[in-house]
Amino acid sequence: MAKSKDDLLLEKLDILIRLFALQIASDRSVTEGAQALKLSGLDTKTIAKVLNTTEATVRTLTTGARGLRKR
Repeated sequence: MAKSKDDLLLEKLDILIRLFALQIASDRSVTEGAQALKLSGLDTKTIAKVLNTTEATVRTLTTGARGLRKR
């Protein structure tokens, strides 16, 4: 079955989000990249895909980022 225009648009937006995330995280460690992307509002699953790690790792690395945001 052919994909609808909405599905194609969503796929392209997902690619743009990942490219933007890669640019943010490119010159940082995994920890700094995960925290920066979390503070940028990306979800754990997307961050894990961008950084090529697991969602559990991202959750662990970004736990401290929540505290930074409150300060």
